[in-house]
Amino acid sequence: MKKTLLLFAGAALALSAAPQTFTGVITDAMCGKDHSMMGVKPDSKCVIECVKDGSKYALVVGDNVYDLSDQKTPEKFAAQKVKVTGTLNGKTIQVQSITAAK
Repeated sequence: MKKTLLLFAGAALALSAAPQTFTGVITDAMCGKDHSMMGVKPDSKCVIECVKDGSKYALVVGDNVYDLSDQKTPEKFAAQKVKVTGTLNGKTIQVQSITAAK
């Protein structure tokens, strides 16, 4: 019985660690979907300024905001729609790649 449980737990862990592709918009963790509170336009400038002030790059997918493990690549995609490939760990995506979405 213990071996079966361990095997099942190992299989579930392996499945949850499989890379996924998330399509969304690069933002910062503080503003998320709404950049109006900062009063900085355009949104891309707001994202970059917030990160310079200590926020982290994030990805908005629908109503969810995911932190990104890669904090360098997202700068060139600030406020743009992208595809992020990586592994979801809680609310953080362990980024393997970020590309522009078509």
